[in-house]
Order: sequence, then C-alpha cells, then structure tokens
Amino acid sequence: MARIMAIDYGAKRCGVAVTDPLQTCAFGLDTVATDMLLSYMKSYFEQEEVSHLVAGEPKQRDNSPSSIERQIQVFLTKVKQEFPWLKVVRQDERYTSKIAQQSLIEGGAPKKVRKNKAVLDKLSATLILQGYLDKHQRI
Repeated sequence: MARIMAIDYGAKRCGVAVTDPLQTCAFGLDTVATDMLLSYMKSYFEQEEVSHLVAGEPKQRDNSPSSIERQIQVFLTKVKQEFPWLKVVRQDERYTSKIAQQSLIEGGAPKKVRKNKAVLDKLSATLILQGYLDKHQRI
C-alpha cells in the first residue's frame, strides 16, 4: 500500500507528516521551507510511494477561509500539475497548532522545544493526518 502525506502549509515553512505503508498511523516527517516544498515532495516521491496528499484547510471560527487559503490554493494547483496522479484532499486544521502546543506541554517537552515553530508545524501536520485517518478509517 502507498503512504498518505499531509501538509500543514505556512507562509514560511510547512510541516510534513506521512503514514506507515498500511495507512494506520501518522508520523511527523519534516519541516520544510515553503519555497522548497514541491522539490522536497518530488524527492520523497522518488523514494516512497504516496497515493494521497492531505492538505490542511485553515478556517476561522465562523467557518470562513483563513487568510492563507489563497496561497494554499495556488500551491495545490502546482501540486496537481506536477503530480497529476496524486489524490489531493483537504482536512479541517482548526486548532491543530493549539493542540500541538498543549501536547508538548503535557508531554513534558522543555520550553526550548515548545517554542520551536518547526516542531509545532511538524506536529500539526501529524494531527491533520491523524484526523484524516480517523475520519476515513478502513477497519
């Protein structure tokens, strides 16, 4: 089975997470500069088979799109051009950053780790992916 990849898209950097080959668990993979994300994905796809890309869908409390949604749409258009075989789906990412921060606190992570935005982005991508897996459980 192919893996599923998720992205927590940001203006400066993006958190990346993937599943195991059986698509049962989400794992944080990396944090990548936004302008390097397509080349990072291409390199990863050369090594691993990936069937889906789950892109976080940031929304406001009133369900309106977040300000970065326009940039995400541009990125996803490029993804569809570069990787036409890749199924792209969206997953609500509201509160993932807050949940990631709280998870680090509860897990006893040192303050230096909790303040590292790259760690938060990777953990947020993992939460987005696990949310998608939970919603589409195939058991």
